[in-house]
Amino acid sequence: MRITTLLLGLCFCFNTFAQNFSFGKVSKEELEEKFNPLDSSANATYLYKYRRTYMQYRQEEGFSLVTEIQERIKIYNQEGFDYATKEVNLYKRGSDDEQILSLKGYTYNLVEDKLVETKLEKDGIFKTEESKYHNQAKFTMPNIKDGSVVEYKYTITSPFYWNIDDFEFQHDIPIKYVEAVFEAPEYFNFKPIPKGYFGFKPTTEAKRDVIRFSSSQRGAGGFNGSNGTTFSSSELEFIKNTSTYKLSNVPALKDEPFVNNINNYRSAVKYELSYTKFPQSPLKYFSTTWEDVVKTIYESPSFDVELDRTGYFEEDIDALISSISDPMARASLIYSHVKSRVKWNGYYGKYTDGGVRKAYKDQVGNDAEINLMLTAMLRYAGLNANPVLVSSRNNGIPLFPTLDGYNYVVSAIETLDGVILLDATSKYSTPNILPFRTLNWEGRIVRKDKSSSTINLYPKEKSKKTVSIIANLKDTGSLEGGIRTVKTNHDAMIYREQYLEADKNQYLEKLENKYTDMEIDGFEVKNEMDLSKPIMESFKFTLENQADIIADKLYFSPLFFLRTKENPFKLEKREFPVDFGYPSSSKYMINIDLPEGYKVEVIPEPLVMTMPDNLGTFKYNISASDKKIQLVIDTEINESIISPIYYEVLKEYFSKMVEKEAEQIVLTKV
Repeated sequence: MRITTLLLGLCFCFNTFAQNFSFGKVSKEELEEKFNPLDSSANATYLYKYRRTYMQYRQEEGFSLVTEIQERIKIYNQEGFDYATKEVNLYKRGSDDEQILSLKGYTYNLVEDKLVETKLEKDGIFKTEESKYHNQAKFTMPNIKDGSVVEYKYTITSPFYWNIDDFEFQHDIPIKYVEAVFEAPEYFNFKPIPKGYFGFKPTTEAKRDVIRFSSSQRGAGGFNGSNGTTFSSSELEFIKNTSTYKLSNVPALKDEPFVNNINNYRSAVKYELSYTKFPQSPLKYFSTTWEDVVKTIYESPSFDVELDRTGYFEEDIDALISSISDPMARASLIYSHVKSRVKWNGYYGKYTDGGVRKAYKDQVGNDAEINLMLTAMLRYAGLNANPVLVSSRNNGIPLFPTLDGYNYVVSAIETLDGVILLDATSKYSTPNILPFRTLNWEGRIVRKDKSSSTINLYPKEKSKKTVSIIANLKDTGSLEGGIRTVKTNHDAMIYREQYLEADKNQYLEKLENKYTDMEIDGFEVKNEMDLSKPIMESFKFTLENQADIIADKLYFSPLFFLRTKENPFKLEKREFPVDFGYPSSSKYMINIDLPEGYKVEVIPEPLVMTMPDNLGTFKYNISASDKKIQLVIDTEINESIISPIYYEVLKEYFSKMVEKEAEQIVLTKV
């Protein structure tokens, strides 16, 4: 079997290299292909991905970045139609922005054994402003059918030559052949940062190239005294460093639940500007070491200077804390003040945008403005507060010294008892309970002397959920009763975000639909804004068809609608960690009154499961009398992140938990 698979793969590889990847040269064989030979589950496949990124010098403008893209995609079925739409994000800052140029595209179909092409027209191309920092170009290829091949190419020009998008070599569909080229003049030292589990290695080459300069000068002319213009030109030779990547048969990257960001594990390479060295100029470092990164960020006028501004808040803070001497009481008042005063505008950034003074005045700002402001106020109140650089979950994990790796700022108070992390962008956040978007491995705390150190962003204290149900089971199989849920820490914060920011009628409708036609009455939430207390939700409910009636017996799971119905872990093997975000525990206490005239015939056995190294536990205890069943289930996940070496154990743990919760009680009519 292995030999057959190997031969198939080798043949597939040779066929890939034999194909013509010139734009527009789509073959009949590509159109006739019904499925990917190495991944029959794929709905689409990249037949070819090409990217070349290089620097271009214009005498009037200096260096700019140019990226050329060509992609050819095979669509096997309707589920693959989404790959006929391409979204291109274009960065902008102030009056500078990236542009997409020379866009061409065709859809190819086989009609009555003839190749028919349909051109992408202008009415299929859209450009929108996504935010003050990004535009987006979007196009959808025309005339898509089962079996279509789409192909497009375009060029992106960018004035931000230091900001290079990742070269991605893996997607959620397979890639038959990918080719990527990166070129940079010797004046720019870019550090390649690889990631992912599918191996790759570039071939590198150094070539001579030249920059040509021209100039003109007006001066005294010929013998008749007229003015003339003289033209001159010069050349500057330099070394151009080129890295070329060629990969074939790249497997799809399969996503799964509890992944903090699948892009962290996608095979790719990031080019980070390490330093520049121009002729007759000293080296300028950017991100060779963490010290360089911290120095570059801290010395930015949009960071360090903003921390030193105090005049705009001094009067307000003096009035707030003048009668309070306890440092932590002062910190609590300041933290609440910032959360209530300044609203987060949804923008991420390690630098301020309009500045802390403007954000305080306008009562709105990005995360850096809010949390640098908070840090400055805490320092003003006498606390040892410092900013913490963070990479949000959607930004990836900065494993190597990098400027682009950080895109967010929180605040930290360093005390003798440890570090207290604060984020005032969320009004539901509390000390050491950061918004979920920031729970991403480690942050880097930056102090006044520009020293820095890493700090774990994941909480140590568990979030707890307790669910209590008292219910009556009817002989018709219906269930009615009451449920109360109590949540703490991150569970409470996430609940508040979902409930308090939602339309209450829509929230109830979603809750009823979640449990399939549940009728809810007496819905109540307590401690909505008292963040020092757990949040409590309670309501009465009625549900039909909660027990199967067969002859004179009733069959039902004692967890009813709350049971875990499927194992979230389905991959045979997982190479990346399982990220739960935070440690948690849950407890279900269920009391069921049995219908008159029935007795318990079969009841599940108690069970205790423990994962190795105290990663988690599952306890199932049940007892029964003639009139009542009592069930208590305790589950614990004790680590925020679980290594992939425990994946099989974790998968088996959840499989047994699902199986146990599905076990049924059998009642027999007396």
